[in-house]
Amino acid sequence: MTDECIFCRIAEADLPAHKVFEDDLVIAFLDLHPIREGHALIIPKQHYPWFEDLPEITAARIMAVGQRLGRAMKREWGVERVSFFYTGIHVQHAHAHVVPMFHRHDVSSARYLEDGIEAFSLPPSPGGAALAQTADRIRAQLAEAG
Repeated sequence: MTDECIFCRIAEADLPAHKVFEDDLVIAFLDLHPIREGHALIIPKQHYPWFEDLPEITAARIMAVGQRLGRAMKREWGVERVSFFYTGIHVQHAHAHVVPMFHRHDVSSARYLEDGIEAFSLPPSPGGAALAQTADRIRAQLAEAG
């Protein structure tokens, strides 16, 4: 853990997050600036800067949790597909994104590069109350599926 890492601080419960899943290795929580409603991040509890640094067991757990979240998102939002991808743009702590896709361009670079290649544009945050409601919906779907 590093004190400067926001995801380490979330893993240690030093910062709040709208958690939708947690076990001994990983935590999944809602992105504060979601691409679409339901956009979740999955992080390892231990600090690993990049996805290629992850131990295989942790990487496999992140994928398995991503699949569970994807199935829950499909049920909750009635979407045909859910995207799963790793990036390392803003936080140097390995993390996967799981996003219900309402439109085929929901996760395309064009959506974020309107201001030019050096100016990545964050989507607006829906706010704490909306995120709490979305987290409840995902947790309910996960509980229903077992």
